[in-house]
Order: sequence, then structure tokens, then C-alpha cells
Amino acid sequence: MSAEHLIGCHDCGCLYHREPLNSCERARCTRCRHELYRWHAGGPLRRADSLVALTLGAVLVYLLAQSFPIVTLELGGMATGATLLRAVAVLWDAGMQVVAAMVLLCAIVFPGLELGALLYVAIGLRRGRRVPGFDLVLRVVQGARYWAMTEVLMIGILITVIKMTSLARVVPHPGLFAFGVLTILCALVMRYEPKALWELADRLAPRPRQEAGAYSVAHAPDSLVSCRACGLVNGHPWQRSKDGVCHCRRCGAALHRRIPNSIGWTWVMLAAATLLYIPANLLPVMYSRMIGGGAEGDTIMSGVLLFWNTGSPGLAIIIFIASIVVPVSKLVALAWLNATAQLRSRAAPLARTRAYRAVEFVGRWSMLDIFVVALTVALVRFDALVTITAGPGAIAFGCVVILTMVASHQFDPRLIWDPIESNGERHV
Repeated sequence: MSAEHLIGCHDCGCLYHREPLNSCERARCTRCRHELYRWHAGGPLRRADSLVALTLGAVLVYLLAQSFPIVTLELGGMATGATLLRAVAVLWDAGMQVVAAMVLLCAIVFPGLELGALLYVAIGLRRGRRVPGFDLVLRVVQGARYWAMTEVLMIGILITVIKMTSLARVVPHPGLFAFGVLTILCALVMRYEPKALWELADRLAPRPRQEAGAYSVAHAPDSLVSCRACGLVNGHPWQRSKDGVCHCRRCGAALHRRIPNSIGWTWVMLAAATLLYIPANLLPVMYSRMIGGGAEGDTIMSGVLLFWNTGSPGLAIIIFIASIVVPVSKLVALAWLNATAQLRSRAAPLARTRAYRAVEFVGRWSMLDIFVVALTVALVRFDALVTITAGPGAIAFGCVVILTMVASHQFDPRLIWDPIESNGERHV
């Protein structure tokens, strides 16, 4: 049997023979319950049609969302409004380049890069061919998708709008509704995983036999390596470059049995995030300057209390969970996972794997507070009455979010299962 008939589990490294699925079925790993692959309605061409339609719609809505103002505030005969790009520009001009860069990348660049690259690939698949740079583009989609935070931005917009109703009259604009539609479309586009698109391409536009490479898997398990990018299980002889690094036969990504220096780099990221979490909570994330008064600083916790005391307990709870509970939980959970992996603990591997998945899922939601700060600073620009600017706490908190996301991405969950079996992998 060729390696194309094998599939490796992302979370525990277990190897399986790929089996056909019936309608609406999903294949899961028997050890860690990770979803390996799922059944898709229609044939390959129909799936390509659906991907083109959804992605094209998302790209058009994305352009509308970035072009029109989100809302306008009216106060004392003055009006102010802002697009997302305007919010980035205001933060940059105010000396908050780090926060501006975070908002620019996570809310504008990475979502646009993901949708544009996906549309480029989808159009080629619809025509039954691989576009130039197919493998590299799909790997770009993978990276951009991890950092694109459209759904978090949408919740941040809603919180900002509700918050502004107590200060001024809020007038919605097309950008607000466009972001709502974009969030839904992005959720639908997320169903098309890059790994599934590599398999779809193998059906619609197979590679030449000599390029794809044929080899037997009649080797020991330690001779097989599953590619973290496209999911292909690679067997001997591996494709090596001049520097001696092994590369995947299908997508060209570097092959590693485990992420290099995973435990060490995770500790470094966690240590930096822990140190920055202290000033992130002690320093103001925003300054409010009222007419005839000085600047008043608001920390994350004071913002939570403000929402609670002004009759918005729901928003207070959301911000408290996203800005306080989630970061602390991530730091504690990742430290626990990394320590137990380093000690090669055999205790509760399934529970630890589920904890890792929870950390991966909730990691991005801590950016909620950064988006609220950016939109608030951009909208409240009534120079004669009140002005809100970002504070140093926002920079520290944003760095905490980024560092914890990098730490969770750097941690290799397969290390949890390595002590369970000698090589962490097996055939089923």
C-alpha cells in the first residue's frame, strides 16, 4: 500500500489507513478523538464550485467592510466616524505603533490574505489545474487563517457600539453590516481546510507520476513522517534538499518528526507572556480626556467594573472572561502541558490533549480588548469635548496575547503521547 492511503493524527501522531466514509460521517482518532477527515457532499468538482462561490462572496464583502465607515458618533453638533483602516491610522499617529500593527495584521492583512489566496487556489481547482505556486499559497492560507480574527473583531465592534451609546448618538453605517455578513461567510469558508484542498487537488489535477513519487510503506513506523502542512504521510526515501533537511513530497514543507525545540521555545514564550501580564493589568489601556479636566486612565479591570455598574453585566462578563480569565487560563494550562511533556508524564494523556485543544480554540479571543480599544480611540475624537487615547497597558496586553498564541502553536501535542508508546506512532 502507498503512503497516500495513510493519514496521521495531528494531535497524537497515530497512523491510520484511510477508509471511505458514508454520508455525513467523520473519521476520528481512536486514541485522542481528533477529527482526521470528514465526508463531503457532492463530487470534487461540486466542492470546487462551492468554494469559489463562497470565497468570491467573502472577498467582495471584505472589500465593502474595509471601505465604508462602521458607525458614526454624534455629540454636541459634532460627528465622527471611522473605518478600520482609520482606526489603525489613529493608533499609529498616537504613538501606539505596536497596537496599530496588531489590529492591522489580525483584522485586515491576514483575513484579506487568507481569502485572496484561497480564491486564487479555488479558481484553479475549478478549472481542473494547480495554479502556479499552489503548494506555497495553501501554506500561506494555513498561516494566515491562524492569525485572522474576523469573528473576534465583530464581537469587539458590537461591544464598542453598545459602549458608545452611553456617550453619544450612534448611527450605523454599511461597514457594520458588512462585517456581520463577512463573519458568517468566513465561518463557512473555514469548513474548507487546506489539507482537504490538497486532497481535492490530487483528484481534480493529479501530479505527474514522477513528480508525485511512488514508494512503499513497508517500513518500520519510525520511517514514516506525517507532514504538518498537507497531511501526507511520507516514507523512505525522503526527499532531501542540499542542506540535508527532509521535505514533504507533496507540498515541499520541511519534515520533522516533532516540532524542533518545542518545549524550550514554549517555555521562553510563556515566561515573556507572564512577565508582560503584570503591567498589562496594572497600567491603563485607555486614557479619557474630558473638557476642563485632566486625563483619566482605565485599566482592564476598571473597564469591567464600568460595564457592570452601568447596567451592562453581560458585556462586563464577556470582557472579564476574554481579558482576565482566558489569558490566565492559557498561561496555567500551557505551563502544565509543557511541564508534563518535559517530564514525559503518562498521566491522563486524553485530558491533556483536550486541554491543548481548548487553549488553541480560546487563544484568539483575548484580542477582544485590543479591538475595543482601537475602535474606541478611533471613534471618540471630539477634540473640544472628549478624547480617548490608548495607554501602555494595551501594548503589554496585546503582546501577552500574541506570545501565548505563539506558545500554543509552538507546543507539539504529540509529545503528550510519546511516553505512551515507544515512538508515539502506530498503525491501525
